[in-house]
Amino acid sequence: DTIQRLKQERNALILAHNYQVPEVQDVADYVGDSLALSRIAADAKSDVIVFCGVYFMAETAAILSPDKTVLIPDPQAGCPMVDMAPLGRVLKFISQHPDAVIVSYVNSSAEVKAISDYCCTSANGVAIVASIDREKTILFLPDQHLGDYIAEQTGRPLVLYDGFCPTHTHIEA
Repeated sequence: DTIQRLKQERNALILAHNYQVPEVQDVADYVGDSLALSRIAADAKSDVIVFCGVYFMAETAAILSPDKTVLIPDPQAGCPMVDMAPLGRVLKFISQHPDAVIVSYVNSSAEVKAISDYCCTSANGVAIVASIDREKTILFLPDQHLGDYIAEQTGRPLVLYDGFCPTHTHIEA
């Protein structure tokens, strides 16, 4: 009841990532993957977005909703893959290939997105890479596993950053 009252008083929308515990999902207005939730935030008439997920997800919602207040219940909620790709390390990686096109996975920090030529999702990564001039060297970051998949699907050699999602690495097919 308190949460519902506060949502109304503050014209707030609660978004919960699929990985959140059921109790959080139960009070959320929407549950889904990070980008879909950020798009919902951008289209919402709410003044306040409460993003129950990790920090990069709230950053993405804020990028797509610059006129809204985006809150994250736990500002320390991080993503190990994003943590593997701090801006300084990414800039060093990029400096080794100065003429390359930079494609970053949406599951990266706002700082990394800002220096990228393209930002892709797992759903559109193949199409984005396929659309880039074949003469160009492509750097893909931060997820080397997604990069491997995209390279295989497109037949394009990619220079892969050595980051990965530990959670996805442990999932067996």
